[in-house]
Amino acid sequence: MRRSTARRTRATLAVAVTLLVAGCSLMGTGRDSQAPTVTLVTHDSFVIGDELRKRFQRESGYRLRVLRKGDAGELTNELVLTKDAPIGDVAFGVDSTYLSRAVDNGVFASYRPEGAGRIPIKYGYGANDSPTPVDAGDVCVNIDLRWFEQHDLEPPAELADLAEPRYAGLFAVPDPATSSPGLAFLLNTVSTFGEQGWQNYWRELMNNDVRISSGWQQAYKQDFSGSSGDGSRPIVLSYASSPAAEVDRNGQPRTKALLDTCYRQIEYAGVIDGATNPKGARELMDFLLSWKFQRRMPEQMYVYPVLMGVELPESWQGVAPRPSEPTEMRPQRVERDRAEWIRQWRSLTNR
Repeated sequence: MRRSTARRTRATLAVAVTLLVAGCSLMGTGRDSQAPTVTLVTHDSFVIGDELRKRFQRESGYRLRVLRKGDAGELTNELVLTKDAPIGDVAFGVDSTYLSRAVDNGVFASYRPEGAGRIPIKYGYGANDSPTPVDAGDVCVNIDLRWFEQHDLEPPAELADLAEPRYAGLFAVPDPATSSPGLAFLLNTVSTFGEQGWQNYWRELMNNDVRISSGWQQAYKQDFSGSSGDGSRPIVLSYASSPAAEVDRNGQPRTKALLDTCYRQIEYAGVIDGATNPKGARELMDFLLSWKFQRRMPEQMYVYPVLMGVELPESWQGVAPRPSEPTEMRPQRVERDRAEWIRQWRSLTNR
């Protein structure tokens, strides 16, 4: 997941603080430690502030334990592998590129949390009451505004532009086989150019000297020139929310997400089938879909909330608006064809 710089950084800090305080990602001390536990299994980018954690524990009477299991793909695999001996009560962060695998393997129990009625239908998975969408993150091409101004070059506007010679050697993208946003970009190219055209597009990118990194961290923080690193490439694959983390001391964004290049990833949460604490799991699900949790998600995890009526922070309004028409693909189709598309991509890129 990656994620935007701020999201990764905040997630890392949150994990570090949690480990320092609790030693094993077990949240809660003193009187809380005597309370029954509800365990949330999630990815490495999950963040919950101390205020929110305490509020959940105070209102529910449960101690919250957070168990992180890598990125979205690793999380999904862990949930599937342990479905006969669940390692937690609620799973958070299985995204739309891996959702069918978790659902088809019976990872989730049926539960419709309070607040689910205020989620737009477009985020839903189907008629099933579980899993439930909790946030959306749009994977988009980002550009270094200063670089384009200094070089007097018109920025690209859509995916097809990236294959033009004038953008040769400027684009950095994470590997679709090892990175969640990289996979989202691959799916975007399949959806945009079709089964007959996406491979030709990638050949054009390769001929245009696209740089492929193993993960988002390398592409954004090492190859990209618009963030904190000293990269040489002014175009990178990241998130629509990333410019919110790149505002300078004068309040001006240093980067921009190209909103006509985006692919929507939706993250889901659900009660794990066979959970040790199903009642606590249902209360935690209600909390995740509550207004108080949803409104804090942008600043804590750099994602967009799904609950209607939850506004983005004022600081996001101009620099990180939601894309209006991102590309999407049905999870069932992704699950059916993902492995073959990656195999074909590896073949044509020799990776």
